[in-house]
Amino acid sequence: MPKAKNNPAGLTPSVEDIYAAAETIKGRIVRTPAIASEKISEISGANVVLKLENMQHTGSFKPRGALVKLLSLKAKGNINGVVAASAGNHAQGVAYHARALGIPATIVMPVGTPFTKIARTEALGAKAVLYGEGIVESRDYAIKISKNESLSFIHPFDDAEIISGQGTVGLEMLEDFPDLEVLIVPIGGGGLISGIAIAAKSINPDIKIFGVESALYPGMSNILKGLEPSGGGQTIAEGIAVKAPGELNRTIAAQLIDDVFLVNESELELAIQMYLEDQRIVTEGAGAASLAALISNKEMFIGKKVGLVVSGGNIDSRVLASALMRGLVREGRLVRLRIKITDQPGTLAKVSGLIGKEGANIIEVYHQRLFYDLPIKEAEMDVVVETMDIKHVERLIAALNKAGFSTRLMGSRSADI
Repeated sequence: MPKAKNNPAGLTPSVEDIYAAAETIKGRIVRTPAIASEKISEISGANVVLKLENMQHTGSFKPRGALVKLLSLKAKGNINGVVAASAGNHAQGVAYHARALGIPATIVMPVGTPFTKIARTEALGAKAVLYGEGIVESRDYAIKISKNESLSFIHPFDDAEIISGQGTVGLEMLEDFPDLEVLIVPIGGGGLISGIAIAAKSINPDIKIFGVESALYPGMSNILKGLEPSGGGQTIAEGIAVKAPGELNRTIAAQLIDDVFLVNESELELAIQMYLEDQRIVTEGAGAASLAALISNKEMFIGKKVGLVVSGGNIDSRVLASALMRGLVREGRLVRLRIKITDQPGTLAKVSGLIGKEGANIIEVYHQRLFYDLPIKEAEMDVVVETMDIKHVERLIAALNKAGFSTRLMGSRSADI
């Protein structure tokens, strides 16, 4: 491990705590790879390194902090069991290591938690309890259980030992790439970026630390601006959909984080698509947030050596499929055309022949005679077509119009043509 050059004063945990955590979990967690990305470097203009925490046990960074906390509790003895509140990665991190250590684990999950996440948590040996409409109600109920049943409550981020465990990500990144100039890290509750910031700034005081949040949940961003934390709404980055970061993490962020970027849903979806298409890496929304921030602010980082934390890869397959298909639509590689035709034999064959001749591929056809305000001898058909890009779409529409088939592009890309 690289040695610290200085120790940011007055912070809990200290960099020594993070080094101790690294020794504690050595061999018990995956030392995930950090890889240079030529493709993303080319796109962004920065020299980009990816820290692949999606390859960690349970698919996210969470087992690091969970293991440090569980080992600490076990060392103190007299542990009846643990309880946590989570709908995702924290639940699995606690469950995974609790089972390995022989510690009974109860996870309180909101009532609306997808069945797959419940099943995954139970498969790791934990008892899942469904309670509350959201994570705050689940957390309060978990604390109640901890008191009633004498169980140890494991907070997902506002805990010094959890932060220490997550900070080992920063130690590993700077061991593998000591010349990193910038780190971009997702922020939910703030445990990951707090630990990384303490570790990285201790080793290299000049390194820049940037956080990234969903624009719908700007908790840490607001706090650093002197505003009240806030958040709400549906985001693809549910792993960082936290209204109020932890108290410990706010103190650390105020001293060590250089700035926080906010990214919108389209930017997050694009980053998921880029990771899959350009790197063959599957990420969840939170895991793609650092890339979304880099691409949205790339002029700041041209020529810099930038480390991106890919914090997790636990994305629902249906959400992933939707994000990829929406990406094709954004890029003009999948479009819907509305074509006016005469209602007579052979017309559909002519249209499909023209589309094929232009090198496009028909995915779906909707043929409507009755519900449009058209003459009885005419009809309109909607055709979903796979194309190369928006320029290809322009050529296709021009060819159809030239052949006498009045054609227009439907949807949000129609303004581009």
